[in-house]
Amino acid sequence: MKRSTDRILTTHVGSLPRPDDLLALMAARMDGKPVDDGAYASTLRRATDDIVNKQIEVGLDIVNDGEMGKSSFITYVNDRLGGIERREGQRPSPFATSRETLSFPEFYAAEQAMQTSSVRRRIRVVAAAPIAYKGQAQLKTELANLKAATAGKPVAEAFVPAIAPSNIEATIPNEHYPTVEAYLFALADTMAEEYRAIVDAGFLLQIDDPFLVTYYITQPQLSLAECRKWCELRVEALNHALKGIPEEKIRFHTCYSINMGPRIHDMQLKDIIDIILKVKAQGYSFEAGNPRHEHEFEVWGQVKLPDDKILIPGVITQSTVLVEHPELVAQRLVRFAGIVGRERVIAGADCGFASFAGSNEVHPSIVWPKFQALSEGARIASKKLWGRAAP
Repeated sequence: MKRSTDRILTTHVGSLPRPDDLLALMAARMDGKPVDDGAYASTLRRATDDIVNKQIEVGLDIVNDGEMGKSSFITYVNDRLGGIERREGQRPSPFATSRETLSFPEFYAAEQAMQTSSVRRRIRVVAAAPIAYKGQAQLKTELANLKAATAGKPVAEAFVPAIAPSNIEATIPNEHYPTVEAYLFALADTMAEEYRAIVDAGFLLQIDDPFLVTYYITQPQLSLAECRKWCELRVEALNHALKGIPEEKIRFHTCYSINMGPRIHDMQLKDIIDIILKVKAQGYSFEAGNPRHEHEFEVWGQVKLPDDKILIPGVITQSTVLVEHPELVAQRLVRFAGIVGRERVIAGADCGFASFAGSNEVHPSIVWPKFQALSEGARIASKKLWGRAAP
């Protein structure tokens, strides 16, 4: 990972709004309708190129493909794993009986009623046989499109998100392996192929792991200590999957999922930061740009952070349509620089902006002004931290 050597670098988390023509083809494929493979491939290439150009246009330094070809940041693995079978009915939402839903039932009932894409995202699948990776062709296309889209363009680096084993475990129930641990580590062994391929292609690997901190929210019957124990094993499995990949090629992202609700039950950073830091990554991406977590910047000053680690705090958020003021973004970045040093801070976002195809959490017309505010805020912070305008 590059450091912010002469200015604050900028990036984001992963998912970005997909164009309408690509969404239409993706929806048809997910519904089992015939789709011309050539038309889909060319539409995906064009969408990847356009989204990279858009990121550059708004001032992002470290870019990705916006997850254009993924049905979602997590369920994309349904098509890349062997041993998975579809079942009748829908997968229940892990948040249906969460601490938040139990505290605010009327609010979340109204929110659920307004969701239009919940049917596709709740397709029920299970692990019914040995897990194996079969997504080589899809991954190859994804990486080739991103390589072509970034070639010769002014980007500092490019990253590719991939889901953590624990999130697959949480969304694809096990009907084959004898124990939870056997299933979890089988997933880790399988996803290791995708992780290595991303790095071998010359990209940074971003591990997406929202369940590491949202597990506590979804399990109201468990204590904090019990949830921490659950997290410890999942980080052990993730590190098993990352074995052999240099830490400087890995950035780790965790968040509290897309939730524009009250969020009074979010796990506090102080209760999980020691476990997060056990993940064998160089960069850590986390929520820091919303009212539930902005104050937690102080926690990073209370832990021993190894000198080689880089922080990617969210300085804009998907949890509100308000566009952050660049001066506020700059203030947030300067605070983190005061804790770990300016070279170890990269400006990021709290979470993605279109985690599921067709369900933009923030309207696209607002997403891009948010990124412009992020970039402008990074320029302001850079001037304050280096005493001159950023190059």
